[in-house]
Amino acid sequence: MAARSKARKRALDVLFEADQRGIEPVTLLAERITEPGTEAALPQYSVDLVEGVVAHQERIDELLATHAHGWTVERMPAVDRAILRLGTWEVLFNDDVPDAVAVDEAVELARNLSTDDSPAFVNGLLGRIVDLKPTLLA
Repeated sequence: MAARSKARKRALDVLFEADQRGIEPVTLLAERITEPGTEAALPQYSVDLVEGVVAHQERIDELLATHAHGWTVERMPAVDRAILRLGTWEVLFNDDVPDAVAVDEAVELARNLSTDDSPAFVNGLLGRIVDLKPTLLA
């Protein structure tokens, strides 16, 4: 697994755990940075991802809710919600990652960690965000 793929997985772990525990992701992130536990310290890209999602979460969730026909953000499986937040942040707010790579990485996370229907859902929703990107950033 490539370094950035591992960093995405670690960021996903932080976002998912924070969601499940009902705490702020930055609080959990601070814990993981100061006390990494049994795992190695978080890669800087994991930190960047979590901080980026948190900084733009309101806008990200608004976009996901608007374009996920028939789904509210709260109703989405927690893993999918975290994956979509990461993918949306990378597509809209991280110019270092090509959009296709961000979508592919998100789909791969969904394939490995979520339901059988999740990869198609993640791909479709992030594909819509990519298509609308010029108008969303205007």
